[in-house]
Amino acid sequence: MKTTAELIEYVLETYGVQPEYLWSDAPQTFIFRHAGNRKWFGVVMDVERAKLGLPGEGKVFLLDVKTGPILGGSYLGQPGIVKAWHMNKQHWLGVLLDGSASDQSLKELLDVSYSLTE
Repeated sequence: MKTTAELIEYVLETYGVQPEYLWSDAPQTFIFRHAGNRKWFGVVMDVERAKLGLPGEGKVFLLDVKTGPILGGSYLGQPGIVKAWHMNKQHWLGVLLDGSASDQSLKELLDVSYSLTE
């Protein structure tokens, strides 16, 4: 998925969840959370590439998902998968929403995150 719009559509179709925009000072940042327990299973934000250790200038959209340390380690280093930003880096991973991560990896990680936060 290369855009936040594609991600939003996928999450709505798969989990029945709409994005929630919680911060007026960060209008492009949003979360996905369970309707019942209100736990977050995804956070989307635009982050400076340099803060993620990525080459180039400007920002990139990042989806943080919960994985746990063992599973997270197996994905870290794959194209488009980085350490989480803002969340606990032992239990969360970041997925770049620029097309560099495979759709399969993104969907797998969303499923894991959704399950771990139920």
